[in-house]
Parts: sequence; structure tokens; C-alpha cells
Amino acid sequence: MHRYLVVANQSLDSDELMELVRERVASGPAEFWLVVPATPVKDLASNAMPIPMPVMGGIPTLPAPPEEARRMAQAKLDAAVRRLTAAGVRADGTVGDPDPVRAVENAMATREFDEIIVSTLPARVSRWLHHDLPGRLEHQFHLPVTHVPTRDV
Repeated sequence: MHRYLVVANQSLDSDELMELVRERVASGPAEFWLVVPATPVKDLASNAMPIPMPVMGGIPTLPAPPEEARRMAQAKLDAAVRRLTAAGVRADGTVGDPDPVRAVENAMATREFDEIIVSTLPARVSRWLHHDLPGRLEHQFHLPVTHVPTRDV
């Protein structure tokens, strides 16, 4: 049985990731552990677009609390596990630390994996690629790392 650690947040529901999972399942018995880092809401790609300045007297918005990031990550995780199990894939997972390296480290502390799969947004908007997450994970954990970028945001 091959064990795969999938690290994803905004791209967890991507067709590209689902296609890779299908390929891994087709090559033999497999199980997937999904780690969804609780990315702060302010760091999500949908919030990275320039925002027009508020008019004078406008009400400034406060950053979303960390609980909101965990809630959003949990909702993505639940939906992905449902989608994968409905497709006959053995999958489960957890919401992880906002730092994806720490999230992987925590998962590796309690489980063994044969490969790490990192799903990201396209390079032009991916913070994880800007910080070379796939390379850092491969260097730190000495496992094969497969990077799956999405085509669209």
C-alpha cells in the first residue's frame, strides 16, 4: 500500500489534483492523508487583489480571526474527503498549522508516507511557490515531492 501525503489549501478541489490521485490509485493500492494548512484569510489568493482605498469616513475592516481560517480549511478538507471517498479513494486528513512546512512536519510525526504531493495555485499567485515549498519539503523530509499546479485560480 502506497501512502501519500497531500498538502493543499486553495487548490484542494482542483481537477489537476484529482487527476493525479486517480493516476496514483490506478498504479496500485493507495491511501491519501490530506493536510490543509489553516492559511490566514488575509493571505488567500482571493484577498491578494488590490483593494480600492476606502472613502473618507469609511469603516476599516479588521482581519479575520484564526478560527475563521481553521473553519474554512476544515470545510475544504471535509468536501475533499467526501469527493475522494465517493470516487472510491481511501482518504482522510486534518487541518494543519498555517505554515505548510510545520503542517507537514506534524503529519510526519505520527505517520509514514512514500511521497508528498503539493498542490498549489498557478505560479503567478502562489505564495507557496514563491517560497519554494516543494523544494523545501523534499530537502527537509527526504521523500519524493510531486508538485501539482492548478491551471486557473
